[in-house]
Amino acid sequence: MSTSVTRGTAGDTASRQRARDLVQAWDGRASGLGSLLGRVTPVDAVGVQERVASLQKRSIKKASKLWALDLVVRMIDLTTLEGKDTSGKVRALCAKGMHPLPGNPAIPHVAAICVYPTFVAEAKAALGSSGVKVASVATAFPSGQTFLDVKLAEVHAAVDAGADEIDMVIDRGAFLSGDYAGVFDEIVAVKEAAGPAHLKVILETGELGTFDNVRRASVLAMAAGADFIKTSTGKVTPAATLPVTLVMLEAIRDFERTTGKQIGMKPAGGIKTAKESIQYLVVLYETLGPRWMSPDWFRFGASSLLNDVLMQLEKERTGVYQRPDDFTLD
Repeated sequence: MSTSVTRGTAGDTASRQRARDLVQAWDGRASGLGSLLGRVTPVDAVGVQERVASLQKRSIKKASKLWALDLVVRMIDLTTLEGKDTSGKVRALCAKGMHPLPGNPAIPHVAAICVYPTFVAEAKAALGSSGVKVASVATAFPSGQTFLDVKLAEVHAAVDAGADEIDMVIDRGAFLSGDYAGVFDEIVAVKEAAGPAHLKVILETGELGTFDNVRRASVLAMAAGADFIKTSTGKVTPAATLPVTLVMLEAIRDFERTTGKQIGMKPAGGIKTAKESIQYLVVLYETLGPRWMSPDWFRFGASSLLNDVLMQLEKERTGVYQRPDDFTLD
């Protein structure tokens, strides 16, 4: 396994120095990447499954449910990442993100609209001063398989177009072959290219194979400068799951305890119902506590989740379930 933290194209940048500092804080002795990863403890897979099963049984009262559903809306990165995306679809999605239920101003806007880099400027113009962020995928999403200079150029272009947040994908082939230094250096370089934009690092957990790999990739991404770690692209099955999310949340907890740096979390892909989203919030609260119960630190990457949450909110308000046709698709 390669253990260098100076290899690659990022050079002696501010991002690289911050990454060195985080590695040092985690390890406590040396700044070697191998030492950092050597201190990543194995995951108790049975314990994770049992913990999730226990938390899924929690029930919440009506007032708490309404609060949770409102929070879920505010945490959503409303997403369209299809080959058939158009400017019109992106503008419609922005309108929905700003006003999820037209005629009901009590429903808050979503956290962000997530699009391909070519639609960033369109989304930025449509959202105006609404407070909804523009998130752009980048680095050869979803595969991550292209040249580093191409990835960095894409990040620069997205930020120049107005992206507030960059959702990058790691090179899973490099990670699974043991080239941890290569993955680390690439994240550092992307963080530098992203400039003021927040960086979410997608692990694509469905391809990592084991909980131990998920924890190792989480620590690697956080040490390299991720502002958020994210489960999935939504293009691979399985995508987000509660057990994988718990593993990542526990890595965030341990990373903050060691380094003092708070990191955000974004499960993405496959979360379709309000019931599921509340289960994620329960796991979040029980693992990381109230400081993370905010769109600043937790997001849902989703396209269809919003409508189900709106249906549940209207049911709680009126006592009657609305038809799916009563809500716009995008």
